[in-house]
Amino acid sequence: MAPVIPIRPIQSKPPEIQERAMDNLRFIRETMERAGTFTAVSGWGQVVIGVTAIVAAVIASRAPNAATWLAVWLAEAGIAGGISVASMTIKSHAANLPLISGPMRKLVLSFSPPILAGCVLTLALHASLGLGLAPGVWLLLYGAGVISAGTYSVPIVPVMGAAFMGVGMVALIAPASWATALLIGGFGGLHILFGVLIARRHGG
Repeated sequence: MAPVIPIRPIQSKPPEIQERAMDNLRFIRETMERAGTFTAVSGWGQVVIGVTAIVAAVIASRAPNAATWLAVWLAEAGIAGGISVASMTIKSHAANLPLISGPMRKLVLSFSPPILAGCVLTLALHASLGLGLAPGVWLLLYGAGVISAGTYSVPIVPVMGAAFMGVGMVALIAPASWATALLIGGFGGLHILFGVLIARRHGG
């Protein structure tokens, strides 16, 4: 019996399936390209945080006692946290990327332990009337948190963390009279400097 030869060759895949596959590959490639240069850390948000830190440092320097000084900085920490969350949300939406993602969760988990350690040490220092060490401890642990979290972000973020740690080490050995200047230079100046760099290089 002669073999049956179909009039039309059998297509291995319908054209619409091939087109969908190509669209999916294109989407994955574009997403990976954007993710390679995108960081949810908002540069302009960091600039705003730097400005509020300078204001807080000036106000705290005029505080009549240690408790008021600490209250000013605790208020600034809350304000900075709110600015950070709001600015990251805005930047992620503008880039059409999810804010709550695997890398973001890792970033938060990496950043949180040093900050929690700083909170505990601050309470201990306040209880022992030793808040003179607080600026150095804050800057050092904040920098450590930024370095850890920066593992899941763009390379400039760990560099920012290292700069904070450097200022923190200076604050720990510097005279107490330098505290306000170092807090302004650290939480103010470094946030503004690196915020501008992040905004220009990584989309706001």
